[in-house]
Amino acid sequence: MAIRIPVAMTIAGSDSGGGAGIQADLKTFAAMGVHGASAITSITAQNTVEVRAIHDIPHEVVKAQIEAVADDIGVDAAKTGMLSNEEIIKAVSETVDQYGFPLVVDPVMVAKSGARLLRPEAEEALKRYIIPRATLVTPNAPEAEVLAGIKVKDLDSAKEAARIIVDELGATAAVVKGGHLRGDYVVDVLYHSGEYRIFKEKRIYRNTTHGTGCAFSAAIAAGLAKGRSLVEAIEVAKRFITMAVEYGLEIGAGQGPVNPTSWMAIPASRWDVLVEVERAVEMLRKAEDVVYKLVPEVQMNVAMAIERPYARTPLDVAAIPGRIGVYRDRLVVKGKPEFGASSHMARLVLTAMKYNPEIRSAANIKYTEEVINAAQDLGLLVYKADRASEPKDVKEAEGGSLPWMLTEAYRNLGRIPDVIYDEGDIGKEPMVRVLGAKATDVARTIISIARSVDKV
Repeated sequence: MAIRIPVAMTIAGSDSGGGAGIQADLKTFAAMGVHGASAITSITAQNTVEVRAIHDIPHEVVKAQIEAVADDIGVDAAKTGMLSNEEIIKAVSETVDQYGFPLVVDPVMVAKSGARLLRPEAEEALKRYIIPRATLVTPNAPEAEVLAGIKVKDLDSAKEAARIIVDELGATAAVVKGGHLRGDYVVDVLYHSGEYRIFKEKRIYRNTTHGTGCAFSAAIAAGLAKGRSLVEAIEVAKRFITMAVEYGLEIGAGQGPVNPTSWMAIPASRWDVLVEVERAVEMLRKAEDVVYKLVPEVQMNVAMAIERPYARTPLDVAAIPGRIGVYRDRLVVKGKPEFGASSHMARLVLTAMKYNPEIRSAANIKYTEEVINAAQDLGLLVYKADRASEPKDVKEAEGGSLPWMLTEAYRNLGRIPDVIYDEGDIGKEPMVRVLGAKATDVARTIISIARSVDKV
């Protein structure tokens, strides 16, 4: 018997810029592991700066879209976004009654650009027809003010607004979001069954918040579709949207869109990197009869970062804990790849990615003239770093030398070299670093250099 995948539906407007509306919702559904269906209520000509035009879909077509999906595929949970006029609002409410699926209501009123997406005369219709049918309403502070009729300026007033939406307007639950309020943390408050619950995450100070409300409510709907409790669905969605803002896309001249796909892209990239580094180590092991000669006194390491824009700190770079040593002419690998295992190699890789995001890997090998000659004979771009010209403050800063060397190389060459080396300093062993797109590319280069040196 086939296992049925949960189905979540978005009943919302289309954002031609792809940052909010059904576009954000469907990305969220995919990232959260549910099948996403849609009923388009309005088409907007929109980007990160403005909404240029709005065309409402006839209400009977909106209803037909919902019915077509519900009758055939089924709907485990749905969310609403832009419901711009009273006719659409009534059509949606009737269809929700018809099928009875859980409904998350994002009471979209104004776009990030400031354009109104809910006509003023439709506000009362939203309160009358949609809010009472909501499993959960997810207003931000300004939207909560319109719905509850009070000023929302702090946690206490947010609690009161949530209570009014439930006890007086008829929603099953309401979570008033704290993104518009001040503080280093975004604090959301849920009111459900006469009780309050607080959800708290760090505030992300980035200009990538277009689509935040859409993706947050879609993530909750996805959780409900998968059978999560309301509280669990909100908890997961809170973490999800924090990540989506933190790794939002800096595109356009206005508010950049959130990045729902970061939820799955980061774990996928981390897994790929671990596999790639392990493959590189295995390649080196198979050629250890020549590679062992290139292991320096401080031992060798191979590092690789996850993709940009996700790679930001040394914890986003995997390497071999304990490094790779030599015993009786054989490579000794101390452990499997781990993230954060080598801060020095991580800083080198992150610096390389700053100038060329495609260069995500590096390894260190022994310095000899034969190694440098072999690299040059292979047609590799080789750069010699001059430690004598290294500024004092860079020398004294922990981990500052390698980023400085690579920055100087880029400034002088106009690109990241394939090989960068230095002849050492007081307490510093001379060293060669090999850079490349992937760990296996770096391993392949090291093996080629080792074989060339072995023939000399």
